[in-house]
Amino acid sequence: MEESGHRLGPVCDAIARLLSPHAEVVLHDPATDEIVGIWNPLSERSVGDPSLLGELNELTATGQDVYGPYPKSLPDGRRLSSVSAVIRDESGKAEVVLCVNVDRTAFEDASRILAAFAAPVAGQPRVLFEHDWSETLNDIVADFVRERGVAVERLTRTDRLEVLARLDSAGVLSQRRSVPVVARALRISRSALYQLLGEARKDLITDADTP
Repeated sequence: MEESGHRLGPVCDAIARLLSPHAEVVLHDPATDEIVGIWNPLSERSVGDPSLLGELNELTATGQDVYGPYPKSLPDGRRLSSVSAVIRDESGKAEVVLCVNVDRTAFEDASRILAAFAAPVAGQPRVLFEHDWSETLNDIVADFVRERGVAVERLTRTDRLEVLARLDSAGVLSQRRSVPVVARALRISRSALYQLLGEARKDLITDADTP
């Protein structure tokens, strides 16, 4: 950070601290085309260096005061997103131009990581999961609650009967020690599960006997 005696120095310092270490804050003097203050100098510039903003006079003369975000680059290839604000004095004359240059590297890296995690994954290896009835249980319950758009705890009695019918049809309930696991998945007691299962199977038998 390079201190500046300009009245906006504390503001620039605050912005730089908030966005540290990802942003450079620069104050340009449009009258001299020089940097009068710089905080967290990503560009390795210093106070007194030329602003090198060829459009500075045009920016300060148009009456528009905020520009961007617009893209910029550092010599090492890092890409920046920048905004510039023209600060005018009481007469309306451009006093300084405040620029905030944000290094996008960390955000782009994070975006790539998130995109990689969100990419489609291969199907479950059959050799590992074909006998894992708990996976089938989880898939059936998860699909059902997504269809209904409610949490498991809010399933109605009719909903639970339908889920049990699906689980029974998939062979989950015929597996050894499946009852406590299914009851836990549906957030109900074992006794309640047995009652619902009896009702569900009774309905299946009745439906099968109907001509």
